Amino acid sequence: QVQLVESGGGLVQAGGSLRLSCAASGRTFNSYAMGWFRQAPGKEREFVAAISWRGVNTDHADSVKGRFTISRDNAKNTVYLQMNSLKPEDTAVYYCAAAETTAKIKRYPAYWGQGTQVTVSS
Repeated sequence: QVQLVESGGGLVQAGGSLRLSCAASGRTFNSYAMGWFRQAPGKEREFVAAISWRGVNTDHADSVKGRFTISRDNAKNTVYLQMNSLKPEDTAVYYCAAAETTAKIKRYPAYWGQGTQVTVSS
């Protein structure tokens, strides 16, 4: 069982930066692939970024490549999403997720956090 709690969301102007954090509980955090998803009002939830359990492999959606970076610190049971050059279209609720394998993280996460709101003003 893994419990996830996101933090770090807020209101920022376009071009600004935010760093989201996701604190995980559970002794097996180090074995899970982790990911970030987002859902804007009136839209479906979409994949943002993923990272393998060792942190060696990462994947980012085309819409955020070069601007967002996912990372993890297994000693702290935490995964991060550094968001730079934010745009108004990045406004959404951001969710942290965990899956047993890297192959599952993009489509079949087993655990979800409650989400944190990110609002980017123009």
